[in-house]
Amino acid sequence: MFEIFNEEERGQVGIGTLIVFIAMVLVAAIAAGVLVNTAGFLQATAEDAGQESVNKVTNRVEVLNTHGTVGANDDITDITMTVRLAAGSDAVDMNETSIKYLSDTQVTTLTNETVETYATGDSFLLNEVTDDDNSFGVLNSMNDRYEVKINSSAIESGSNVGLSTGEKVTLEITSRTGGTTQVILTMPQQLAGKSQGEPVEL
Repeated sequence: MFEIFNEEERGQVGIGTLIVFIAMVLVAAIAAGVLVNTAGFLQATAEDAGQESVNKVTNRVEVLNTHGTVGANDDITDITMTVRLAAGSDAVDMNETSIKYLSDTQVTTLTNETVETYATGDSFLLNEVTDDDNSFGVLNSMNDRYEVKINSSAIESGSNVGLSTGEKVTLEITSRTGGTTQVILTMPQQLAGKSQGEPVEL
C-alpha cells in the first residue's frame, strides 16, 4: 500500500514519532500534576473555609438572663448578663471576646478588663458564678457561668447619666473565632419608686 524507496527514511520517521509521543506524555504528566496540586489546594481551602463557618455558628455564648441597676436619676447605670457556652460550642475565651454596644446615641466596642475594679466606657467586667476547673475567663464547660457587667452610664455620657426608660440597647457578643450572639434590651418603662442600686429585670 505504501512504497518505501529509501530504508533510511523509515528509521527517521520512527524516531520522529517516538519523540512526539514522549513529548505528549511529558505534557500530559505535567498537566496532570498541576491538576492534582490545584485540586489538593482547593480541597484544603474548602476545608478551612468550612471549619471557619462552623466556628462562626457554634463557638459562641448564650445569654441566660439580664438585669439592670437603677441609678440616681431614674435611669439604668449598669447592665449585667449571665452567660454560658452555647450548645455544641467549643471553649470560648472571654478575654478574647468583644461586645459591640449600640444605643440610640452611642456605638462602641467593649473588651474584657477584669483586672479593673469597675467597667469603663470601653470595657466590660467579668465575674465568676460557677467554674468547674478554675479556668477563670474561659468558658470550657456547660456548667460554667460568668456575669458580664457593662457600665452604661460611662458609655452614654461619661457622667452618671445612664439609659432612660424605654430606650433600647443592642449588644453583639463576638468570640475570637467570629461566633456572635445578639441581645436586644429594652429599659423598663417605669422606674419611679425604685431605689438607687436596686436591680431590675431587662
